[in-house]
Amino acid sequence: MALIPKKTKFRKAQRLNLKGRKASAGSTLCFGEFGLQVLEFYWLKTTQIESARKAITHCLKRGGKVWIRVCADKPYSARAAETRMGSGKGEPVGYAAVVKPGHILFEIAGVSEEVAKEAMRLAGHKLPVETRFVVKH
Repeated sequence: MALIPKKTKFRKAQRLNLKGRKASAGSTLCFGEFGLQVLEFYWLKTTQIESARKAITHCLKRGGKVWIRVCADKPYSARAAETRMGSGKGEPVGYAAVVKPGHILFEIAGVSEEVAKEAMRLAGHKLPVETRFVVKH
């Protein structure tokens, strides 16, 4: 399952800054009973999102349902190793999801709170950002 967009308007995107306010959209639980919430600004790459998803599904042992609430739609580029300065921007090498504090990354339903908490703890260890476990009230 590739977490990349089918088509983008532009091949390369500008970096822009990661400052600003907390996330307003995507900051509440919509589908499941439990969620994993981000507490920092970051660019999450597709490999990081996928490894966290695998950790969750492995812990759930094919029980419950998992929703991925982020979309890695921002292309990031890199220059080839040992190249000289100049000659433009590097080629796109992957996609990242820009997340703000308060954004929900994953949601789970259909399992007990202890199992969900453990699954989200394992997923949080796979991610390079500070996260917290949230419960729907």
